[in-house]
Amino acid sequence: MAIVLREHRGHPEMLFIQRAQHDGDPWSGHMAFPGGHRDPIDPGLREAAMRETLEEISLDLTPARYLGALNEEQAQPRGRVLDMLIAPHVFEISGDPVFAPNYEVADVVWAPLSAMARNELHDTEARPIQGQLTVFNGYRLQGGHFVWGLTYRILKSFFTTLDPRWQGPPER
Repeated sequence: MAIVLREHRGHPEMLFIQRAQHDGDPWSGHMAFPGGHRDPIDPGLREAAMRETLEEISLDLTPARYLGALNEEQAQPRGRVLDMLIAPHVFEISGDPVFAPNYEVADVVWAPLSAMARNELHDTEARPIQGQLTVFNGYRLQGGHFVWGLTYRILKSFFTTLDPRWQGPPER
């Protein structure tokens, strides 16, 4: 998966996608980072993240500055542990790209990185898990989007490694 950062009008931002609704997909409709499964044609996980990002939203990360990989995260949809590790790779882009989401993506959203890193967008939301409402921590983005679960865990891990220049001063 690709964590994509940019500076926009003097403020750092992070890119999210909202996954499209698909029956049987445990992450259907969730906010996520672009990227997906490694194909046999991919030389590595970084290249898989780049290819998937291009396929999902038409964002070419070839000219992006590669900032490195984060620790892998275990996928645990609906409380079930899967034999699936998620490998986040971080990229920095410049400019204001135009996206062309494919059938896997319902929306593309830029979010204020500094506000998330300072926990200013923290919120909770109750979601049904195994027949019971469970309250989850997450970030509430513009438009009511809620980042929780696996993506939230990856963000928390990312924030422990975040370069101070991306944290920025509080927005006024």
